[in-house]
Amino acid sequence: MKTYERFLNYVKVHTASSDVSETVPTTARQFDLARMLVDELHTIGAENARVDDMCYVYASLPATPGCENAPALGFIAHMDTVPDFSGENVQPRIIENYDGGEVVLGTSGRTLSPEKLPHLPLLKGRTLIVTDGTTVLGGDDKAGVAEIMTAVETIIKEGRPHGKLCIGFTPDEEVGSGADHFDVKAFGADYAYTVDGGAEGEIEFENFNAAAAKIKINGFNIHPGDSKNKMINALLVAMELNGMLPDETPRNTEGYEGFFHLTDFGGTVEAAEMSYILRDHSSEIMTARKATLTHAVKLINEKYGEGTAELSIRDQYQNMAEKIRPCMHLIDNAVEAAKELGLTPRVQPIRGGTDGARLSFMGLPCPNLGTGDFACHGPYEHVTVEGMEKCTEMVLKLIEKYSQMEK
Repeated sequence: MKTYERFLNYVKVHTASSDVSETVPTTARQFDLARMLVDELHTIGAENARVDDMCYVYASLPATPGCENAPALGFIAHMDTVPDFSGENVQPRIIENYDGGEVVLGTSGRTLSPEKLPHLPLLKGRTLIVTDGTTVLGGDDKAGVAEIMTAVETIIKEGRPHGKLCIGFTPDEEVGSGADHFDVKAFGADYAYTVDGGAEGEIEFENFNAAAAKIKINGFNIHPGDSKNKMINALLVAMELNGMLPDETPRNTEGYEGFFHLTDFGGTVEAAEMSYILRDHSSEIMTARKATLTHAVKLINEKYGEGTAELSIRDQYQNMAEKIRPCMHLIDNAVEAAKELGLTPRVQPIRGGTDGARLSFMGLPCPNLGTGDFACHGPYEHVTVEGMEKCTEMVLKLIEKYSQMEK
């Protein structure tokens, strides 16, 4: 089965995770794809494929004769899609020989436009897969799942030599808990790659340090006709606090530049809540970002009274670069593989995070490879058939390279 055919099967399965659920996995529907993948792995010859009671899929292939001393190499992708935009009833549309211009997304009123997405003309001539404008496509990360599965099938079917191969598919990556219950020891790999988003040829081993912050504003509501020097409008105070922060938002930053990102804001005069994510590649600057937010809360409390603003900050993940640098062969081999496939390798920082960031600190060095997915987390998400094929070839090429190495 071709990569894109698998992909089209997978996106039909609704697997959105939840950022409010406390269950593991956060949504039971993720098991639907997990069981489907286990059945498929058995069919193509991975006899020990299994899903555990927390929705983690594991499988492995023993080394072929002569490759027993090669490093055990893993490939990991996540099954869930984002909780904040629908992943249900996905209706992908295939556009052959795409002309590089605008694409009307069904009857949603949305249009895929080169004006907003300048890379689109570079996809001219390819077979483009888009949404109908009402859901995500699911390329993040079902493209990665499809590419790994197709590579495994190719290895088995063609009898290609390889060291031990370890396959893992995780739930709940999109809500930051994809690595929480990953069994690194049982997985059995010496090194691994996540295959999780970005254009083909992208290779990433630096990611943001990440934290989530919640601020509760406690106001004082009184009749507006008698509120002089008494009312504390929680909504206005929240806006005032936000105005104290540097204008370092996702819209205004790029590359290694970090940001404060207000993700949720709501409430009444009586009470308001704000949710932020803080990101920075530098741990020192991340510490300063936390201090900036803490100082803003302190100023609000000094002005309006202690307890007006309440802040909680939770660390999410760290920059995996320090864990990858001692084994840069992972990056060097990926760069070589991309060049050998006619791709232009782009080693760049991730302006986000992956399961690999967490796994690297759990003892499994795990940089990330692109999947050919663009504009993820919303209705403008799209992939190309050719891009996914190249990413599948990238996995195969890395398996080939590591089969020729020794531990």
